[in-house]
Amino acid sequence: MTHGSPTLSPEVADALSAGRPVVALESTLLAHGLPRPDNRAAADEVEAAVRRGGAVPATIAVLDGVPHVGLTGAEVDRICADPDLAKLGVRDLPVAAALGRSGATTVSSTALLAAAAGIGVFATGGLGGVHRQAADTFDESADLTALARTSLVVVCAGVKSILDVPATLERLESLSVTVVGYGTTTFPGFYVADSGSTLDWAVDSPEQAAAVFAARRELAPGAVVVTNPLPLDEQLDPVLHDRVIAGALAAAEEAGVRGKDVTPFVLDHLHRESGGATLAVNVRLVLRNAELAGRIASALAGAAR
Repeated sequence: MTHGSPTLSPEVADALSAGRPVVALESTLLAHGLPRPDNRAAADEVEAAVRRGGAVPATIAVLDGVPHVGLTGAEVDRICADPDLAKLGVRDLPVAAALGRSGATTVSSTALLAAAAGIGVFATGGLGGVHRQAADTFDESADLTALARTSLVVVCAGVKSILDVPATLERLESLSVTVVGYGTTTFPGFYVADSGSTLDWAVDSPEQAAAVFAARRELAPGAVVVTNPLPLDEQLDPVLHDRVIAGALAAAEEAGVRGKDVTPFVLDHLHRESGGATLAVNVRLVLRNAELAGRIASALAGAAR
């Protein structure tokens, strides 16, 4: 086996060879986005949501230098239990491969490995993007450029609330990433249904989302981002949201947290300050995205037959 060549689980390999729908899932959510032991229960719930949508789940991680597309229960246990597991973006994959290291994959690296395996749909919580004060810090997620060159559908609840949403949408436009709302032109704000920004386009069914991706694939490489806002009765209270986000960002600034450490620091702060409310909302939105991704993958597979 060459460095970095992915290992497919038997179920994922069988599904891909038969043309059945598969949905990629990132592992950073499990390792760094959710507290233990809630993360292990959430892992099973997210995979079950993909199956409800009619697809096979393929959680992706790097174990001992080898990318795995589809994990066994024991491998998920390992990802969820290790507090020192690395966080691997695209730039980190060659280091992990060469040195035999293990790590959880971010949106950028999950997208790359999913596309390399022939998986066309990926479900996540929220994308990375342009950080606040990026004009001074140049702090911008590698997710954006990865999506510009990787052909797959990404179902998400917008971008993480701690980011500069208008600037992120501007960057996605500059990078020619297709962004559509699911059933709405309101761009979601992750924990809340409305970020205050709008989109030009919406799709109203999994079949429409699949058709947009099929057309995109014929035109040029690049992702189709399908944003799936929470229903109003399932979102975090907007007043609580604004208060805890402001407090979390101030705490990160005071602690001198920078770069890729900002997101896990802020998520932990939000969880504590909201009394666990952000965790419950985070899990809800990921489950909704996973099920919708399964339905889009099913529509793609049906159209290909």
